[in-house]
Amino acid sequence: MIEIIQAGGWLMLPIILCSIVAVAITLERIWTLQRRRVLPKDMTMRVWDWARDRQLDQKHLAVLAANSPMGRVLAAGLANRHQSRYVLKEIVQDTGRHVVHELERYLNSLGTIAAVTPLLGLLGTVIGMVKVFTAITTAGVGNPGVLAGGISEALITTAAGLCVAIPSLIAYRYLRGRVDALVVEMEKEAMKLVDALHGTPPADVAVAPGRVTAPGRTTT
Repeated sequence: MIEIIQAGGWLMLPIILCSIVAVAITLERIWTLQRRRVLPKDMTMRVWDWARDRQLDQKHLAVLAANSPMGRVLAAGLANRHQSRYVLKEIVQDTGRHVVHELERYLNSLGTIAAVTPLLGLLGTVIGMVKVFTAITTAGVGNPGVLAGGISEALITTAAGLCVAIPSLIAYRYLRGRVDALVVEMEKEAMKLVDALHGTPPADVAVAPGRVTAPGRTTT
């Protein structure tokens, strides 16, 4: 392996560095973008339990905001639940944009790696071919050993660049799709909250007679 890296020339170093960064980003994002970490199960029900028990104070909202990205969106809406529907929706959407930005962290870097590593391999190919033609100019074509170094450098760097770029592109597309799916779910939950604060609670929330149906509203 070391011999192959040495034969690939100095361009193997940035390609290897890109591969390490790509693996680190992929593993970190797979861990961070787990559904249970972004959209904890039964979180909405827990919020409605707090509402029914009149426990939507700053302490509970801080706990909710620190719980998950979805909790941060819900906490922003609940903290401004007395605002008009238009203002509340704008606040929730603005918070959602910040949360989405955090969910997409490092994905641009991963996409850049997927785009750059083939170019690094191509650059290695060009450098290797330059060495080949230089050797031909100085020693002719009678000695294949003189040409082997440049040809091997050209092929190895190209292969290495593609070996890094292909998995990186697959990981980028997969993680981007996961973020998009999570964002759709977050939008649904956020709109449920907005509708409940200025209308009726979600259909899946059981409300007993005389209890709070939405923060600041009671049934009769």
